[in-house]
Amino acid sequence: MRMYLWIKAFHVIFMVTWFAGLFYLPRLFVYHAMTEEAAGIARFKIMERKLYRGITTPGGLLTLASGAWLIGLRGTEWFAHAHWLHAKLTLVALLVGYHAYLGQLVKRFADDRNTRGHVYYRWLNEAPVLVLVGAVLLVILQPTW
Repeated sequence: MRMYLWIKAFHVIFMVTWFAGLFYLPRLFVYHAMTEEAAGIARFKIMERKLYRGITTPGGLLTLASGAWLIGLRGTEWFAHAHWLHAKLTLVALLVGYHAYLGQLVKRFADDRNTRGHVYYRWLNEAPVLVLVGAVLLVILQPTW
């Protein structure tokens, strides 16, 4: 049981790291889309690449790995009846898709192929909030359906 709690604690730490990147990266896109000077554009490209590759992606991978480990420790019988967890994993799948989309945007900005304005990225920045709220409510409340 003690090991389970350690893994759970690190799962939360990794999740916070992942979300920090998912929240900050679209904010960088907002400022990048508004920038016209070459030095600023170059700086944003570096920041976006480092944030995505150095913080956001490792945080996401460690979150997924530790979450799978936690599920494995609980067993298949528990998993089969944890319907709240199935809903949470659906949200996680959406978040993985969002993460991949951000990776495509990092590449587009790096190749100077951005076609969207800053308002689009402001709205995009709000998407992970909904997933976070839903996931936290599911984990804490663990509704029985």
